[in-house]
Amino acid sequence: MRHVVTESRNKRMGVEAMLERMSEMMFIDAIRRYIETMPEDSRGWLAGLRDRFVGRALSLMHEAPTAPWTVEELGRRVGLSRSALHERFADLVGQPPMQYLANWRVQLGAARLRTTTDTVASVAQQVGYESEATFARAFKRLVGKPPALWRRESSDGPGSGP
Repeated sequence: MRHVVTESRNKRMGVEAMLERMSEMMFIDAIRRYIETMPEDSRGWLAGLRDRFVGRALSLMHEAPTAPWTVEELGRRVGLSRSALHERFADLVGQPPMQYLANWRVQLGAARLRTTTDTVASVAQQVGYESEATFARAFKRLVGKPPALWRRESSDGPGSGP
């Protein structure tokens, strides 16, 4: 922290890059410390990160959310059977892997709907859905509204800035 304060006071060459990297390191350190102090019975994606198998499955899904993941493929990639990964993931994260992936894809889609003018069909493909209809059903199930309506009602949708 002292080094960040010193860097921010001095207007040396590269200070912006230094401060950006230092803030990233501080954020990662804070998350790491939080995870290390979580109670053993904690649930959620942060709790899943503590487990080497579930953590790796989470990483794979976050690195490539559009991949055609199955629990079998994730299990193969992390070194567990499909059923063992499913059970472990659901126990630690609080939901099965494919439900987690659907939620993650919808979150990514919502961010794209909010920040771009891409069509719903385009966003659906960008986040790993084969069709607009499948994405729209998942979106409505998780968000409560169809994607187009949600976008229109979103206070910070594309083109709604000051």
